[in-house]
Amino acid sequence: MAYTHDRLMADTGIDDAEARVRAALADAGFGVLTEIDVKATMKKKIDKDMDGYKILGACNPNMAWEAIGLEPRIGAMLPCNVILRSVDGGTEVSAIDPAASMQAVDNAELHKVAGQVRDMLVRAVDAA
Repeated sequence: MAYTHDRLMADTGIDDAEARVRAALADAGFGVLTEIDVKATMKKKIDKDMDGYKILGACNPNMAWEAIGLEPRIGAMLPCNVILRSVDGGTEVSAIDPAASMQAVDNAELHKVAGQVRDMLVRAVDAA
């Protein structure tokens, strides 16, 4: 089972891709709670250079509320990460598949919610 939904944004730099992804996530009801510039962090912490790589922690509050109501400790697996990374030919966007990541949790109702969130993330990534 794949654990991410991936899309290449051809001929698009990481900053432009990020703006489009953020807008598409917002249109789908997600907010970005966290952001990590992995490239800058690696340079600062261990003096290593790498291509552009950012992690956005996306959350749809209504879906998170429902998931936490079904499984109070599920917050350990939130938010849903979306990565942007510079690759040859553009920027690759990858969103976690919450249905795949929550397979370890024995809760059928939670799996339904995770499937809905996955579908919302796929639509947002594809729309960006």
